[in-house]
Parts: sequence; C-alpha cells; structure tokens
Amino acid sequence: AWLVEDKSTPVVALSFSFAGGTASDPAGQAGITDLMAELLTDGAGTLGAQAFRQRQEDAAVSLGFNASLDRLGGSLRVLSVNRDEGFELLRLALTEPRFDADMLEQRRAQTMASLNQASQRPGTVASRTLMATLFAGHPYAANPEGTREGLATLTPELVKKRAAQLLVRSGLTIAAVGDISEAELARQLDHAFGSLPLGAPPALPPQWTPPTRPRTVVVERPVPQSTVLMALPGIARDDPEWYAALIMNHVLGGGGQQSRLFNEVREKRGLAYGANSSLRTYRRAALLVMSTASANEKVAEAIRVIRAEMMRLRNEGVTEAELTDAKTYLTGALALSLDSSGSIAGLLHGMQIDGLSPDHLTKRGQLIAAVKLEDVRRVARRLLREETMTTVVVGKPVGVVSEPKE
Repeated sequence: AWLVEDKSTPVVALSFSFAGGTASDPAGQAGITDLMAELLTDGAGTLGAQAFRQRQEDAAVSLGFNASLDRLGGSLRVLSVNRDEGFELLRLALTEPRFDADMLEQRRAQTMASLNQASQRPGTVASRTLMATLFAGHPYAANPEGTREGLATLTPELVKKRAAQLLVRSGLTIAAVGDISEAELARQLDHAFGSLPLGAPPALPPQWTPPTRPRTVVVERPVPQSTVLMALPGIARDDPEWYAALIMNHVLGGGGQQSRLFNEVREKRGLAYGANSSLRTYRRAALLVMSTASANEKVAEAIRVIRAEMMRLRNEGVTEAELTDAKTYLTGALALSLDSSGSIAGLLHGMQIDGLSPDHLTKRGQLIAAVKLEDVRRVARRLLREETMTTVVVGKPVGVVSEPKE
C-alpha cells in the first residue's frame, strides 16, 4: 500500500481495487459484478442492510464499492478516532457479505429501472452505442450494468461465487491518506484484508483491434437536439508520447472554453452549448472521444466543424502560445484538484494502476515542460485520422445518416 501521512486533519481516506471488473462478467451473467459491488454494503456478518448502514452513520464512516470495466473498486473515509470501527466494517463487507435475497431483489429492481431510464436518455444511449460499436465482439462492448436477461438469472449463490472470484489479495491495490502511521495502517490493512484468500485475478480481456474504416451510426430518438460522440483509437497511459497527447487533447477540446472545439463550435458559430474532447484509457484499449450536442438541423454542421478542426490540428499542429498555455494549465490544474484526502488517495491509487512510480508527481511537471511543438505535431498525425473515426448520433439529425458497416 502507498501512504501519505497527513496529521493536519483527523481523517483517514482509503482507495483500493481488485483486479477484474465488469468486462470479465461470466457468460449469461451480464451485470453481476456491478450488482455485487452494490450489495457489498447491504449487510454483512450479523448485520442486515439497515443495521449495517446505521453502524456506518453512528461512526461517520463512508464506505462504498464500484465496478469499472477492468477493476472492482472501493473507498473508505473515516474519522481518526473511529478508524477501528471503519476498518472493521470494511472487513465485514469484504469477508462476510450477506447477499440477502431481499436486498438482491431490491438492487435488481433498481438496476432494471436504471436500464429503462437510460434507454430514454440520449447521452446514455450515445455512450452505450459507441462502446457497443467500437468494441463489437469484445468484452468492453457489454453494458456494465448488464442486461435484463442477465440480471434475471442472478441468485444469491451466483453473486457469492462472483465475490469469491474477485475478492482476493492477488491484484489488490491500496492507497491511504491521512492521520495514520505506517505501522497502524499495516495493522488495519491486515485486519481488513488479511483473511481474504490469495487467489488469482481473472484473465485479462483479449487485445482490442481498433477500427480501420470510418463509421457513422444514427440512433433515432424524438428529441429536438442530437447528441454526438466521435471516437478515435487513443494512446496508452504508458506510451512515451502520453504527455504530448495530453497537450494535444487540451488544445483540441480538453481545455474547456479555451479549446479550439469550444471556440469554433460555440463561440464563433453558436452551433452548441459546448464541444469537448477527452482521452480514455482501459487495460486493453484507449480512445480519444469528442462530444457535442446540437439542434437537429445544425448537428451536421457541428460535426463538419469538429472534423475540420481535428484535421487542421493534424496538419498544422499547435501554436507556440497554445503549447505554453496548455503546459501552464496542465501543470497547475492537478494540484487544484487535490482538495481532500479522498481525492489524493484516488490519485495515488490511479498512479499504481497506471504503473507509475511513487515519485512520479515530482517528475510530472518536468515531463510536461519537456514536450516540444514537434512532439505534439507528431502525436496529432498519429492519432487524428478520419479513416479510424466512429461517429454516433442520437436524435433526429438532419443531413446525417448511418453508414453501414462494410
């Protein structure tokens, strides 16, 4: 475990995760990992769901679990004076979860309702359609929340089996921040996690083969505004050109109101309230995703403008002023985001998952400062390729049609 000892506030924050996430859901059990993560705090040991929640409230303990494509994650936040109780509740949730039938039914019903609502939200439909299109035939294509058919098959026994598969010490990653010494943290971690079996994490998903042809998918919905997602194969977090790509993305659409996409789509043309881009990394894939939402009759123009800006950046690179501004922002923004023990623990946990060294934060500014104009141009030529773009539009777009898969 990584620890940042900080006695300025009487709080301990823990961020941790286990290898294996929703992408490794067993066949026919789509949604089981996500559901199991919810159920871990719905009663443990001799405590039913209500009693377990009451114990948390009485001790001001915040404990929760979540599931991503690649990992089963969790967090704990507790006052220093109550840390014994906090780590004991964590131990109970990990080693003696109840998975009571009534709570399973309640969580199943909530997830079913969430799936129904999601099918009516254009943003969610666009996101799910994008993943299903890009990763067709790959585990990443599946909805982490599962399917109605998969959820209907789940039983307490199946959920217990899934928990036993994932809650193992092999592949466990932990970061702690706050008012706790190294020796005390070691004692508490042994108490909470020590009785878990060593086990073996699930096998990684297969490697992803990125698309080599452009594709447009239109999902019709009776709404006045179309939601747009445009995705390209991205760059791995451990790629030597990561920071050049980070700067490129900041200039393109990651820099908020200062970015080119926002300026061209919103400020100059008034086609949308905003437009942005982001880098996404997974264990077996990486994406660069651009997004906007525009009136149905204007969406085709918004898409053209985004594509034009993307290609202009590919062909011309960024300016010296844009490079300097991006470096200044990216160097300073991280520190501003670390406004709590929990956020620092989350950062340290993420660094471990990304394979970074403990001293990476002291090197980060130097790595950003070292990026040159030609580095950004090179990574732009590498990533910004229209022939690999997948575009998803949800609404009733005028002038945009689905392009069939070859």
